[in-house]
Amino acid sequence: MSAVPRVAERGPNAPRWAETPRAAYVHVPFCARRCGYCDFTVVAGQDHLIAEYLRALRRELRALDQQRTVDTLYVGGGTPTQLNASQLQQLMHLLHTWLPLAPGGEFTVEANPQGLDHSRLDVLLQSGVNRISLGVQSFVNRELAWLERDHTIEDLDAVIPMVRRMFDSVSLDLMFGVGGQSLTDWTHSLQSALRSEVDHVSTYGLTIEKGTNFWSRQRRGDLQVASDELQRAMYAAAMDRLPAGGLTQYEISSFARPQHTSRHNQVYWSGDSYWGFGPGAARYVAGWRETNHRSTSTWIKRITNGESAVADRECLSIADRARERLVLGLRTCRGVCSREFERETGCVLTDLAGKEIEQHVGQGWLERCGSRIRLTRAGRFVADTVIRDML
Repeated sequence: MSAVPRVAERGPNAPRWAETPRAAYVHVPFCARRCGYCDFTVVAGQDHLIAEYLRALRRELRALDQQRTVDTLYVGGGTPTQLNASQLQQLMHLLHTWLPLAPGGEFTVEANPQGLDHSRLDVLLQSGVNRISLGVQSFVNRELAWLERDHTIEDLDAVIPMVRRMFDSVSLDLMFGVGGQSLTDWTHSLQSALRSEVDHVSTYGLTIEKGTNFWSRQRRGDLQVASDELQRAMYAAAMDRLPAGGLTQYEISSFARPQHTSRHNQVYWSGDSYWGFGPGAARYVAGWRETNHRSTSTWIKRITNGESAVADRECLSIADRARERLVLGLRTCRGVCSREFERETGCVLTDLAGKEIEQHVGQGWLERCGSRIRLTRAGRFVADTVIRDML
């Protein structure tokens, strides 16, 4: 079965990456269908594998040897709510058994608006889930059809209020750069999200990944997406309109009301350790990064046979850990504090990337705020370039 690294409890001078993880991610790969842009670890139309998946997940979790209490637990996909209420109950029982949530912890489950009924939501609520992330993508039916989503805005009108009544925190994903999408359309989606009074919004520019259906269509010339100039205007609109509506930007793609930032994602951005379970899941434990096989059937087969489900494994060097901490920290609006960085990584920030920092400060893409370095507003538009230069 999957080789889960054993870690010692944190000593008084242990770096944060060496801590026993206090966060866990569990991947549920099932979907009703695969959207054309999706390159995640997903199996569509294969719900007959769910029972085998749950048995394999139980075996993988057993490799922990003991309960691991976590402060944040995130169940993503795929579509976790593709599981029916009974299957969700089994999943929740496994997580409570092996990954109990600490008092005051954050427990997030991703959900698809289509098919999200009271029976599923009741299971999640009774299991202590306190945060729901809805894959909305758009409030324009034409765009939802273009993205090959299986819900409509009529579904959203019914689902979002129901979820808001039941759970402490609700997040929506929105996508810009969609084919045929105008700035007016995108503004409508932003305003619709604000009117829904959700607590968190994540905005993503559409990217066409190699191997997806959209990639093939684009290569044939029958898929048109928004221009770079229009996507820039859309991102600017998000940075203006969402904060004006009470959702403060705290990361490149993330906006939240006070006390509703994603605590789980902050674990990643801080370079802290985390567990990961399920096909395609990644974990970072005691300086080792592992990624499970992306094939759900291979993952199930290997674990069932008592073999390791790990596809890739590497031990990051001190310098690699420090660079990763830098680029992840720069995703946040707070940026990176040089004093904290040195204490947590053992590396001096200017020694590691001083030249690159000076270059981007000169270009107006980075700025210094005391001992902290962070992206400027202009730098957020070219964050990928800045981050690539730091690696």
